[in-house]
Amino acid sequence: MNKKIHTESVDQLFDAIMSLKDRDECYRFFEDLCTVKELLSLSQRLEVAAMLRENNTYLEIGEKTGASTATISRVNRSLSYGEDGYQLIFDRLGID
Repeated sequence: MNKKIHTESVDQLFDAIMSLKDRDECYRFFEDLCTVKELLSLSQRLEVAAMLRENNTYLEIGEKTGASTATISRVNRSLSYGEDGYQLIFDRLGID
């Protein structure tokens, strides 16, 4: 894991996220925390990751999600060499 992000502030953020009880609380918190663009970018990355796992091409992913090739490449790098965070979420959500 990236030691640069292991800070007390990040721990506090993650604790806050883990304390949320349902989707409505998530919407309320993240609408206060993030700009609309930031939140849409985060959700776009998750969608890109799911499409990469389904072996969609960069072109197909870009057309469907509007993601740039740089974003798609970054997500692909995370899927290949990251901390398996996407895989953890896909497993928990039952996404094949």
